Amino acid sequence: MKRILLLTVNLLLLVSLFAQKPSLTKAYNCFYDKDFDKAKVQIDLCAADEKLSGKAQTWLYKGNIEFLLANREYSEKQKNESYQIKYPNAPVEAFDAFEKALSINPKVEALDMMTAQDALKQLYPYLLVRGVDQLISKDFAGAKASLAKGIKSYEMDTPQYPMNGDLYYYYAYALESLGETDDIVQYYQKAINDGSQNAYVFGKLIDYYKTQNDRQNVEKTLATAKQKNPNDMSIRLLEIDYAYWSGDSVKAKSLLDQIDAQSLKTEDEMVNVANFYIKEKRYEAAEKLLRRANTVSPNNFVVLYNLGVCTYSFSEYYFNRQNQLAIQQGDKSEIDAAKNLSEKYLQNAANYFEQARKLQPNDINLLNTLRAIYVRQQSPKADEIDALIKQLEK
Repeated sequence: MKRILLLTVNLLLLVSLFAQKPSLTKAYNCFYDKDFDKAKVQIDLCAADEKLSGKAQTWLYKGNIEFLLANREYSEKQKNESYQIKYPNAPVEAFDAFEKALSINPKVEALDMMTAQDALKQLYPYLLVRGVDQLISKDFAGAKASLAKGIKSYEMDTPQYPMNGDLYYYYAYALESLGETDDIVQYYQKAINDGSQNAYVFGKLIDYYKTQNDRQNVEKTLATAKQKNPNDMSIRLLEIDYAYWSGDSVKAKSLLDQIDAQSLKTEDEMVNVANFYIKEKRYEAAEKLLRRANTVSPNNFVVLYNLGVCTYSFSEYYFNRQNQLAIQQGDKSEIDAAKNLSEKYLQNAANYFEQARKLQPNDINLLNTLRAIYVRQQSPKADEIDALIKQLEK
């Protein structure tokens, strides 16, 4: 009985192995029947086979199957965001397969299948989506590779669906995330030439030209940004920043006064405008905006730090007023009121800086300011902060 059972098991194994024998015909039949999941299993067996992997037809089949899997999955994802993509790397595998098919036989064709030349030109939307997904998951090396293939696909012919600079922008972002900064300006510029209206792209390019002290290209880029996005708040802020950078503080202040602070919607807009207010020593306006930003994002280091700066300035104002009134032998109640307000705002500043410290505990500027506050308050915390600063400076 045991021998019969073993014989049965061996026969089943042989049948299974035979069923999995690489076959281009089986792969094509599954493709023709639109059963792309089974087609992928079959074509992957062929691609791994020593003999079949050398045939251009194998890679043309694989490219078409992966292409249609990508198309199917991304279409489903558009209809339903919760759809789980089974073959995330299908666009990349399709691209690689088509290139390999061409390298073996540039004229390879198959009935009811796209040619490799035609298919490669159409893969860029899927490669863009794949690359962005990899950026989100912080797979920057993978994103760089996927987006590089996307750019190659995009530039093969006049694109049917313009990407408005997104391929170049995300590729530059991947390079920047990897610390490969040599070519990022080239790709940010390509993004603009491709029709990008992304304020971040213009900002990055302007920042680069500023580091080169290239005023001509800063002005040219800014002019293009204003032409494409005349009402975009980010572009208006870039213009103000440029005015300060170029030394035209009068124009900067005029442009700043034209902004309705109540119309600001995003945390970044509020923070940037508040920074300009601080530069102008308009601490009350800055503090008001920063409190709004803090409501939107309670754990933002810059917001908390700058709230500390503003409230510290209020404390300084009332401290100086207290001393001035004392010198002038002013009313005692006014002196006491100024003293109380100075101490209140000083404590508020300490609270904000301590909250910011939790987010970046080794920020030297923050620690120096905290030490100064605690010295004024005659707090033992001054010694604690002083010891920490000395340790960090070793």
